[in-house]
Amino acid sequence: MRKIILASASPRRKELLENAGVCFDICPAGREEIITRTYPAEIVEELSGQKAAEIAERCGQAEEGTVIIGADTIVSYEGKILGKPADREEALSMFRMLQGKTHQVFTGVTFLVRRNGSWEEHVFHECTDVTFYPARDSELERYIATGEPMDKAGSYGIQGKGGIFVRGIHGDYQNVVGLPVARLFHEAEKLGIRLDEEDTE
Repeated sequence: MRKIILASASPRRKELLENAGVCFDICPAGREEIITRTYPAEIVEELSGQKAAEIAERCGQAEEGTVIIGADTIVSYEGKILGKPADREEALSMFRMLQGKTHQVFTGVTFLVRRNGSWEEHVFHECTDVTFYPARDSELERYIATGEPMDKAGSYGIQGKGGIFVRGIHGDYQNVVGLPVARLFHEAEKLGIRLDEEDTE
């Protein structure tokens, strides 16, 4: 069986991969993120690469065919990056900004494949448009009081209670959750890798 490592502690990414039939280990990256890029698509690719590279260093002489998956998701509105809120006031401010508007969710994915004693890097990103219904402050405050927004980029989780604010999406739903699994499978298959099957190479 091919060894697959997810470089993330996100329960949402874990669930998405499990639902796709992938057998994998979890080894979260823990270094401080360093951003040198400007545009959202470039930022998520850069950060996903840092996470995957950190785990590759820990693996040392990994088995041939090992795959490491690093991912990073950000929310962007009119070019502004909306990360995880520092407190409830910031979460409310973010939510007010997004009401009745369309924003973008970017996820960058880096997967490293161990071949011929070295790591091959493959990087891509996915972007999904998300449109919110207008909402009253009382509704937003009630949602924020649940605590759900506090560990999520943009202060909401589409797969949880935050889904009640979503009027529609254009693009990959799973990308908004945190990992564009269909795209990941497609990119892996171009390299002759089936993430949900035994290694036949």
